[in-house]
Amino acid sequence: MPDSVKIVGGGLAGCEAALYLASHGIKVTLYDIKPGAFTPCHHSGNYAELVCSNSLKSNDVYGNACGLLKEEMRLLGSAVIAAADRTSVPAGNALAVDREAFSSQITLAVKSSPLITCVEEEISAIPPEGFVVIATGPLTTPSLAGEIEKITGVCPYFFDAAAPIVSGESIDMDTAFVADRYGEAGKGDYINCPLNKEEYQNFIKELLGAKRAELHEFENDKVFDGCMPVEVMAARGEDTLRFGPMKPAGLTDPRTGRWPYACVQLRKENTAGLAYNIVGFQTNLTFGEQKRVFSLIPALKNAEYYRYGVMHRNMYLNSPGLLSADFSLKSDPRVYFAGQITGVEGYVESAASGLIAAIAITERIKGKPPVSFGTSTVIGALSEYVATQNANFQPMNSNYGILAPLDVNIRDKAVKKRKLAERSLNIIKEIKERL
Repeated sequence: MPDSVKIVGGGLAGCEAALYLASHGIKVTLYDIKPGAFTPCHHSGNYAELVCSNSLKSNDVYGNACGLLKEEMRLLGSAVIAAADRTSVPAGNALAVDREAFSSQITLAVKSSPLITCVEEEISAIPPEGFVVIATGPLTTPSLAGEIEKITGVCPYFFDAAAPIVSGESIDMDTAFVADRYGEAGKGDYINCPLNKEEYQNFIKELLGAKRAELHEFENDKVFDGCMPVEVMAARGEDTLRFGPMKPAGLTDPRTGRWPYACVQLRKENTAGLAYNIVGFQTNLTFGEQKRVFSLIPALKNAEYYRYGVMHRNMYLNSPGLLSADFSLKSDPRVYFAGQITGVEGYVESAASGLIAAIAITERIKGKPPVSFGTSTVIGALSEYVATQNANFQPMNSNYGILAPLDVNIRDKAVKKRKLAERSLNIIKEIKERL
């Protein structure tokens, strides 16, 4: 058994890998630049910091691919999903977390493990010996990014954005209402901020004319759809936001008995409701413009901002041809990559790649045959997507389109999704028994 597996990066993927390896008796050395230094979008000294949102998307196992992926990971012993379950906050069918409690729990688990040694150090080159997991994310430090590109070639990139967080006490509840979409008012998962037609049109006008923060190399066509800045969406047409993050459907204002013309939703950042995330409002506006323009939403006219939205450049590997389905580097199989740097997109997907890498290393160290998840599971289909030749490789999140089709043709979408989930979970349970 090696002295230790070296993991570079203490994000979701790196922590998932470290905790899985340690739980199987394997020593780990985890390197991260925190808390002495930070990337442009990180603020906390804790590991596993959530940057863009506090939502890990749907928790619907039988009706949503990301919900199914989370259940697969639960069965496989995911420490990240377990921490998310423990620190969840109300968010309807989504698994949202108190991001401080979430990262604190994972950090404590990592630092208290007798098999994990944490080192505050910037790694500028891939360690030359032993098993290595590079989980430095899309904001890998320039020195290491340069070394990686010497091996993998120039890395493509896209732009990602985060939404603002506002003080719960500063929300004007005289002009807002509490309700879940198509649910009963008063449940408390979301605060809804309605706008009438005139207010909405004025908001769009000011949003389109607002000053944006300068980003070198920024191009609209390099923005990932799942994190499209609100001002970029607005430029696609006046009603784009009304059919996107400002969709009013299913949100009945108790004061009017009707759906508003447009509506902004706020989701709890913590159980106490001290802070709220502006759902879907990723942005690249300057901080001053965010405060000015977003205050045109009546319920946010006096909003206090705990964190403004930011935008950043994300690099990722052109993984097909470089990585195998277990996320190991084909040219040097002792080296694994994990997280968004591999071309998976999303919190859960990033953690899943760290889990796959850790399982592969564990089985190799113990002299067992490799595990194949196949394309009938979401976790396996994601890894196969990353490893399969693709002339137009783009970051991918969990979805039913990457799963192998069923043996029978089922037209009912709900029934089909349930059958896909049942097939997947049966496979994962079999794999779990072998591990």
